[in-house]
Amino acid sequence: MTQGIHGTVADGFEPVREEFAAFVAGELPDYEGQLCAYVHGRKVVDLWAGDGCEADSLHGVFSSTKGAAYLVVALLVQEGTLEPDRKVTYCWPEFGAEGKGTLTLRDLLSHRAGVVGLDAGFTGAELADDRAIAEPLADQRPFWRPGTAFGYHAFVIGALVGEVVRRATGRTLQEVYEERIRAPYGLDFHLGLPEELEPRYRSVQPMAPTPEQQAVLDATPTGPHTLASIAFNTHVPGAGELVDYPNSRAVRASGPASAGGVASARGLAGMYAAAISEIDERPPLLKPDTIAEVGQIHSTGYDLVARFHKSFGLGFQAISDYVYPFLGAGSFGHSGAGGSQAFADPRCGLAYGYTRRRFAYPGGAAPENDRLVHAVHRAALGSAQ
Repeated sequence: MTQGIHGTVADGFEPVREEFAAFVAGELPDYEGQLCAYVHGRKVVDLWAGDGCEADSLHGVFSSTKGAAYLVVALLVQEGTLEPDRKVTYCWPEFGAEGKGTLTLRDLLSHRAGVVGLDAGFTGAELADDRAIAEPLADQRPFWRPGTAFGYHAFVIGALVGEVVRRATGRTLQEVYEERIRAPYGLDFHLGLPEELEPRYRSVQPMAPTPEQQAVLDATPTGPHTLASIAFNTHVPGAGELVDYPNSRAVRASGPASAGGVASARGLAGMYAAAISEIDERPPLLKPDTIAEVGQIHSTGYDLVARFHKSFGLGFQAISDYVYPFLGAGSFGHSGAGGSQAFADPRCGLAYGYTRRRFAYPGGAAPENDRLVHAVHRAALGSAQ
């Protein structure tokens, strides 16, 4: 075992352990994190590091939660319960207010709706409740004409698609996820953390930027009424800091589908492995046509909220376009603000999950994922030869 690194790797994946150890050696002494990967349904990487961090420790994974929400939608589309090109108002008539009546579920999933938040914003308590998020958004005037552009619906997309799921099935998105995905596979990826699992939760620690990094953060232009501030609800005084969002028991208990999930790296990677691969003689959750559709790019170009180039598939981030271009076309997944990353590369059968406890600089997928994903992907390709 490499000093300070726990867990196992399959034959041929030893370079992944070495890369993980090299990264951890350069981190702060209190680093805690986990890395897990599957190839064609076989667990090939299962590593963790840090005092207090165990293989089954649970972390707030912020927007990596969205991957679970989109997988629920993909299953319902696959079986015909939901139709991507049907108008949202078919299930949710009230959503048609303020010019949103022509919007389809496909538009909504690809971040083209234009309702990234509320003019008045949400309270902290409301952000812990998907129904409290969704209901007022039905009356919100879009911030751009629906369908003409796209922008990241950071805090609300899970609630919006969750309301469509609830109205179509009579079940909450969280209930469908628990019954169809999490429980059958025993995944440590929870949209609603049971009280008895609370001792395994490791609270998110705040970002610890270097002086140079802090100077960059301080110099980043911000404003209280920008699309980004509305999308991340920072225009509301007293609504709470993003870093503390999953540290709220109310958030962990209800599991808001945009950013309230709690998971281990095993849980993240295991979910994507189940989506694309046979596991324990269970067939993949998604059929090949569905895998192709969710990974197909639906929105690409300048993201009006993020203010840089991004690409989305059917909900999922199209990460082989703008994050890890060496991955196979059609790779799909989602990162989280605190540093987590999770995805599937169906072309080589790879499923990847990473968590860390301390909020990463500068937010989004932690930069160490660049080297870790490279190492895992190289090993996965080598194992297939």
